[in-house]
Amino acid sequence: MTKRLLLAATAALALPLPALAQTADQVAKVRDAALQDTVAWDVTEGLTTEIGQRLAATEAEARARAWGVKKLTALGFQNVHIETYRMPVWIRGVETAEVLGPSAQKLTIAALGYSGSTGAQPLEAEVAYFASLADLQAAPAGSLKGKIAFIDHAMVPTQDGSQYGYYGAVRRAGPSIAATKGAAAVLIRSIGTDHHRNPHTGVTTWAKGVSPIAAAALSVPDAEQLVRLVKRGPVQLRLSVTPQFKGEAESGNVIADIPGSDPSAGIIVVGGHLDSWDLGTGAIDDASGVGITTAAALHAAKLGQPRRTIRVVWFGAEEVGGFGGAAYAKAHAKERHVLAMESDFGADRVWKFETNLPEGAKAIGDRLETALYPLGIERGRSKAHGGTDVEPILALGVGTIGLNQDGLRYFDLHHTPDDTLDKIDPAQLRQNVAAWASMLAIAANAPEDIAALPPEKGE
Repeated sequence: MTKRLLLAATAALALPLPALAQTADQVAKVRDAALQDTVAWDVTEGLTTEIGQRLAATEAEARARAWGVKKLTALGFQNVHIETYRMPVWIRGVETAEVLGPSAQKLTIAALGYSGSTGAQPLEAEVAYFASLADLQAAPAGSLKGKIAFIDHAMVPTQDGSQYGYYGAVRRAGPSIAATKGAAAVLIRSIGTDHHRNPHTGVTTWAKGVSPIAAAALSVPDAEQLVRLVKRGPVQLRLSVTPQFKGEAESGNVIADIPGSDPSAGIIVVGGHLDSWDLGTGAIDDASGVGITTAAALHAAKLGQPRRTIRVVWFGAEEVGGFGGAAYAKAHAKERHVLAMESDFGADRVWKFETNLPEGAKAIGDRLETALYPLGIERGRSKAHGGTDVEPILALGVGTIGLNQDGLRYFDLHHTPDDTLDKIDPAQLRQNVAAWASMLAIAANAPEDIAALPPEKGE
């Protein structure tokens, strides 16, 4: 964004201009201007360069929050502040694995978030192979006593990232299940689609009453190597995984507003998550998401003061359990939110949009189709669903719009050391900003009453 455009955008935030009923031509101008955006890159580059990795509830994440307040204030947002909460702290330690015996060799691993430890001395044990999570679940109780369970699988790339839901269960639930069968430790094939020697970390969860055991992901090539070795006969491993639980510490959300002209029209929440895993610098996951939504809000404001408040939230502690999203929903439950959306699937081009809107607001989808088609974005026919950070808000009966990014390479990089700035394509990043800016220009000024949806069942 040029200096002149930035000044115009920030002036739109500061002056009490009347709400404008957007026209297709006005939205098109916002969209086309956003294709020249530089703010999203500036935010993404700044977070990944000046802060680097941002593991939840660490000093690095705290520096990122302070950086965010300074940046959002300089961009002209109002009511910029941090809302903190307490949460468990987990810190990575030593992580090594090696095959013992006549085929002795090193394997590349990364501990899973909330993994337990092998202790002061490395664990030496036999590998018990499972081709799938279902096979592990079928193992008899106590059958893995003293062994290292190894869970295999074969995730492949898809444009919509749909395989992550199914195969992600291996990481999320597999270690806990292995522990209940008596395993001393567990290894999984990385939840990823690359064939680089970069293991994919990610959080695992432990069932109530289950003590954490050492749990780590093998890079895909190393997992395939271990499969070949297991087929040749029993395999002994020496494993050292020594993360630590550090009690509780502070995390937080950074919040910034573009105030609306009509308080009764409600609040639109957009954002991404500020924290990242500690192996890379969190460029695609999710510095780009906070950059995209921040820049888009500024571009939408060029129509003048929006009817609805646009609230940008940089959520903390998403990776380790969605603490930021839950804290935000709890703290702001009494406010009238009408839409909640996040960008958390990298920075490759948006190819499809979907909606979940009340009946009286369905016309918004028609206007979105007109605005987004020139960007190569088609209209999906399924109901939109939010991500981890906005799910707690959506469960209260809030609508959402999904701008679906191309995920064919996302899981090559996700949660790995390769999640770095050079993986961001600036042209595709700008296309994301244009899509989000168009959507916000329409939704924030829509004349329709975006009434509440029925709350999600179970909430």
